[in-house]
Amino acid sequence: MQRVAFRLWVRPDRLQEYKRLHREVWPDLLADMRAAGIRNYSIFADGAELFGYLECDDWGATNAAMAVSDANRRWQAFMGDYLATSVDPEGGPARTMEEVFRLD
Repeated sequence: MQRVAFRLWVRPDRLQEYKRLHREVWPDLLADMRAAGIRNYSIFADGAELFGYLECDDWGATNAAMAVSDANRRWQAFMGDYLATSVDPEGGPARTMEEVFRLD
């Protein structure tokens, strides 16, 4: 299992709408994420800074599956108006984080 963490920034004036939209994520996108092997996915907000965490079996395969997802392409284009950090629908989050400690 791979654990993936990343940071993004949302435009401060769009934060509340961003949160609302994430309570209503499109069902076809959720289905594609599950089919790509994404599980235990959470996004946390600290003001305009977002921290994402997910688990998958193979991050490369997950990215490849999401790159061909029409729902993901549409969602990423839609979210482009909300994020201050660009996200490549074919390559996942702009910058993943290195795990430096784990307590299982």
